[in-house]
Amino acid sequence: MKPKVIHNILLCSFCLALYCLCNADKFLSSRYEWKKLIMVHHWPPTVCKEAENDCSNPPGYWTIHGLWADKAEDCNRSWHFNLEEIKDLLPEMKMYWPDIIHQPPNCSQFWKHEWRKHGTCVAQLDALNSEKKYFGKILDLYKQLNLDSMLQKLGIKPSLNYYQVADIKDALASVYGVMPKVQCLPPEKDEDIQSIAQIELCFTKDLQLRNCTQPGLLASLQQKARGADVADSSMGLEVCEDGPAFYPPPREIMR
Repeated sequence: MKPKVIHNILLCSFCLALYCLCNADKFLSSRYEWKKLIMVHHWPPTVCKEAENDCSNPPGYWTIHGLWADKAEDCNRSWHFNLEEIKDLLPEMKMYWPDIIHQPPNCSQFWKHEWRKHGTCVAQLDALNSEKKYFGKILDLYKQLNLDSMLQKLGIKPSLNYYQVADIKDALASVYGVMPKVQCLPPEKDEDIQSIAQIELCFTKDLQLRNCTQPGLLASLQQKARGADVADSSMGLEVCEDGPAFYPPPREIMR
C-alpha cells in the first residue's frame, strides 16, 4: 500500500475518532432521552397466569408494576439498589407493590429490577432523583390514582363475563381526563378471549396526567406492541385488541 494511501486512511480514522469523542455526550444523551412517564398497574391473577406460576395467595386488587420512562432503560448500572434506603416504606411496598411471582426471601428482587431498569432513568427529575423519592412518589401516585377503587365505582369488576376494551378505556378516561393504555395477555391455544393484565396511566415530566397515546398513533403502537412493549418486554403482553376481554376474578372467587 502506498504511503499516501496509508496517510489518508490514518487521517480519516483520526478525524472519525475525534468526531465521536466530541459528540459522545450527544450520543449518550439521545440514548436516554424520554418524553413521558408511564405508571403501570398490573392485575395479579393475569400476572400469575402469564408467568405460569401458582403465585401463593396473590392480591385481589391492582398492584404496582412500576414507573417507567417511555424510551430509556438501564441508565446508570453503577447506581445500585439499597433496600435500607426505603426501609420505612416497606409496609406500603409489601402491600401495594408486592413481588407476585417471587416469594420471600427474594421479594426485593422485583424492586431492585425496577430501580435498575427504570428508576435510574427517571431520576433525572428532581422529584425522583433518589431511590427514596422514586419509590415514595410511586406509592403516592398509586394512592392518588386509586385505580382499583375507580374501576369498582365504574362497575368494572372481576367477572366471568367479558368486558369491551373500548368501554374500559372510555370509562377510565371519563374519570382521569386522559386516555389510558390497556394491555392484555393474548388467548392461549385453547382460548378465544384475551385477558386484561395491565393498565397504564401516563404523566408529563411535571407529573401531570397526559394521554398515553396521541390520536392517530394507536394503530402504530398496537403493531409495535405485538413484538414487545416499549418500556418492558419481560411479559408476553400486547396492547389489547378492540373487542371483548376477560377480567379474571381471583382464584378463591372462581372456586
